[in-house]
Amino acid sequence: MALRVSPTLTLPEAELVERFVRASGPGGQNVNKVATAVELRFDATASSSLPERAKRQLRRVAPHLVTQDGVLIIQADRYRSQARNREDARDRLVDILREALAPPPKPRIPTRPSLGAKRRRLEAKARRSVVKKGRGRPDL
Repeated sequence: MALRVSPTLTLPEAELVERFVRASGPGGQNVNKVATAVELRFDATASSSLPERAKRQLRRVAPHLVTQDGVLIIQADRYRSQARNREDARDRLVDILREALAPPPKPRIPTRPSLGAKRRRLEAKARRSVVKKGRGRPDL
């Protein structure tokens, strides 16, 4: 079964490598016996289904999760169940890939306020000043 990232992108199961390891943290006696944590690896550079632009964006989106070789590694050990950790790792992978697929934000072009906007701002300040002056103690 393939992992659906977007309407146009699905990752084949063969491109995902899952390893199950023992999780740290709470879990009672279970924590020492059962490998519930999931390490999900996705080799983005070798992936044939991921567009080149998304491969480049991946380093910007999640630099701490991508190795020098371009392998995305996700550790999931939030839950005590292996199935829930596996689902969590896949959900996080999908979120990261969707962010990498999104178009980059347009650069902001700085603008100047118009003369009318400056005038309105100054008039509002003057009106506010009059209101505040009216709150003072009346002269006796």
